[in-house]
Amino acid sequence: MIRKWSASIVRAGRAVRGSSAPVTYALIALCCLSFLAGPASGLNPAYGTGDELLAVQRAYFRRWGVIPAELFEGSAGSALTPATALFVHGSWVHLLGNMLFLYVFGAMTEERMGRVQFTLFYVGCGYLALLGYAVANAHSEQSLVGASGAISAVLGAFLYLFPRARVTSLLPFLFFLPVRFPAWVVLPFWAALQWLAAGRASDGPGVAYLAHLIGFGLGFGYASVRYGRPTGPTRVKAAPAPAPEGENQP
Repeated sequence: MIRKWSASIVRAGRAVRGSSAPVTYALIALCCLSFLAGPASGLNPAYGTGDELLAVQRAYFRRWGVIPAELFEGSAGSALTPATALFVHGSWVHLLGNMLFLYVFGAMTEERMGRVQFTLFYVGCGYLALLGYAVANAHSEQSLVGASGAISAVLGAFLYLFPRARVTSLLPFLFFLPVRFPAWVVLPFWAALQWLAAGRASDGPGVAYLAHLIGFGLGFGYASVRYGRPTGPTRVKAAPAPAPEGENQP
């Protein structure tokens, strides 16, 4: 059994190294592995069940997630949480939604930026998106986890770099029929939805839409300063809706 797992890991590592977007696939793998190993997946019986499992999950999110009220207390551990929170997700839906959007939009963005620059861009923008949310909600005691601040930055950069790329989306209000729109239609529409949702959001459990907006703005702004004119039309794989799963406040 151990040999089979080792062989699978080696094959996956070779596939990542040989791909055109190894950082994107490595980020997806890290997020999935951390979720499967943690209590949020519910797969490890060592974490218990029922109320015991819920208590472990809350402690896990508080340890690795961002708690705005504690972030600016000066401790090194709290200062690192906007980075660790990028690899923690609150549920299967939260994880799969984020990873799908990272897979769809991350590869092309990484190819355009390069591996090292894309890595720094992803982590840096994700950190700043969560930090910005914490500043705006400095008294919140809710733990904040998820990669969608960083993924929103990828969407912003993608919009600038590939504005005419045609994105296939499955929109709920069109009965999930696949439709193709250019990125300059889909992604600003997504940003508008985040803006509207952020205006109605409370500081209780839910989705931190403000982190999405900050990440999106950072990504678009960085790409517009760093790169020249956008590229020509490109086809992009299907995405299930015009937004990634949000930063989660368990």
